[in-house]
Formats: sequence, C-alpha cells, structure tokens
Amino acid sequence: MRVLIIRLSSIGDIILTTPILKQLKEKFPDIVIDFVVLKNFKDSIEGSPYIDNLILFDKKKDDGFRNIKKFGKKLNENKYDYVFDLHRKFRSKLISSEIKSKIFVYPKRKLWKSLLVKLKLIKYHVDDTIIKNYFKAFKVLGIKYKWEDLDFNFSKDDLENVKKYSGMFAMAPGASKETKKWLPEKFGKLAKKLYDKYKIKTVLLGGKEDIERCELINKVSENSCINLAGKISLKESGALLSVSKLLVTNDSGPFHIGRGVGCKSYVIFGPTDPNMFEYNNLAELIYANEKCSPCSLHGGKKCPKGHFNCMNNIDENYIFEKIVKDLEKN
Repeated sequence: MRVLIIRLSSIGDIILTTPILKQLKEKFPDIVIDFVVLKNFKDSIEGSPYIDNLILFDKKKDDGFRNIKKFGKKLNENKYDYVFDLHRKFRSKLISSEIKSKIFVYPKRKLWKSLLVKLKLIKYHVDDTIIKNYFKAFKVLGIKYKWEDLDFNFSKDDLENVKKYSGMFAMAPGASKETKKWLPEKFGKLAKKLYDKYKIKTVLLGGKEDIERCELINKVSENSCINLAGKISLKESGALLSVSKLLVTNDSGPFHIGRGVGCKSYVIFGPTDPNMFEYNNLAELIYANEKCSPCSLHGGKKCPKGHFNCMNNIDENYIFEKIVKDLEKN
C-alpha cells in the first residue's frame, strides 16, 4: 500500500502529523508513505524515519494554477491507494484533484463559526484538538488517536554544533502573530530570575525576525541570556532543546519541536484556544483564562479590546515558581 500525505505548512502543524506517521508504520509495516511539504518548511519533517519519500513543493517553480496542476499530475504517476489532505487549502486541494485515487480530508472549523469570531460576536473554542482532527481523516485505515506523541529529528552534526549550550534554559519568544507573543520585558525578567537562582543562562531561539526582540529580552535580563535568534537552523534548535533544562515558549513551532525532542515545555497562550492541544508532564500550559479569551482563531496584530490582559496578566513570578517547583521535584 502506498499513501500520500499533504501538509504544506507550517512548522508546528507539520510536526503535529508525526503521531499519525508512527501509527501507520506500526499497523502497516510495509506501507510506503510519501509526504508533500513546502520546500521552506522541509526541516520540520525531513529525516523522519516514518516517511519513505519527502516531496518538496517549491513555490518558485511549482506555484501558480497550471504548475500546481502539473505537480499533481506528476504525483498521480505514483498510483497512490489513498491521499490524505491535511492542509485543506487552495494548493493542496488543487494538487489532490489531479490524483486519481481516494482523497480524504480532516474536519476543519465550521465557516459560520469562523465568521462569527471575526465579527467579534462569539469567542472561538475548538471542537477538538488538531491531532484528533487529523486522525479522523485516517478512519478508513483503522488507526486511532492515542496521545500527542510528537517526533522531531535532527542529525549528530546538529547536536555537535550546539552541545556547548547543553544544560541551559531555553526561551522562544517569537510567534506568527503579535498577540500570541508574551511581552519581552516579562521574558527578560524571568530569565534574570532563573539566572540569579541557578547561575545558568538562558538561550534565546528564533528566526531573523526575532533578533531585535531577543536583544531587548537580553537587555532586560541584564545579559543573563545568549541570543541565538537567526544564528542556528531549525534542526540545530531541536538538537539544542533536546539537551536543554526546559523551554518557555509562546504558542508557536518551538513548542512542538520541544515536545518532539522530549524537552519540558511551558507554553504561553493568550488570544487563542489552548484546547487545540493536550498537555502532560512534557507540556505545561500557562494561561490567564481571561473572560474575553480566546478571541481569535490564530491571533492578530493587536488586542481587539485594547488592554491585552490575556498576556499582560501572566506574571513572570508565576512561571518562575512553577519552574522552581518542577526542578525541585526532579
């Protein structure tokens, strides 16, 4: 049996497919799994032992109506038994429309609910976790959701490149939307408190777009941090997290990378629904539970109420005390 899974982006959503990949290989040892991902997001899944063929969609040459259809027709030559579209947007729908096999999709949020949330008429609460919804597309193959058992792969070289940061704290202060970002001043104060108590610095992770934010955090922390934003790859970030004491992160890709490498992660939620995921000893939710939250599907540029209480009311001392308590238990 040969199957195709389409999940083009983004970092976290791609990593969230890994529990499915594991179960497919467990139940069907001889299955061939092809996985389509955007080229610029390949590091999210490349090297997975559960994927036989990673197929890259290059927007520079594969985008546009005709090119997307051509891309789908090329995939059709592989004669898939099943195609699973875990993206469900224009590109993935057009790709799968050119493949002559059974197409299965996962249930996305209802349009009427999305419209009412955007009109600020209701708060948005998810119907189920993202991973549970992914699994619903695979009902035909009889695999069932067990847990958010994520997986993120990196090489020995990646680990070698970051081993000098082993045993440090880690923070990932970036996110796709501004309202999903905890305040840099609070990250900085938390890093300072951790350094004062443990004499251990905090590594700041992120992309080039996070450099300035991380510089501010380090300044607030009185140089208790090491700013690696934009300096190491996604794979190296995963390797670093695998040897970090813990991670404090916003609701973003690093949260899923951290869980995928077994790093204790404290994830901060504000305007979005934390019930998109499940939590265990590796994932601790930090949430103010404000009356107006969750107010958004994916976060936005600014707080619609103007006060940003969902993030402002999360105190660095609260997270610090949680961390200290957990470290003392271990």
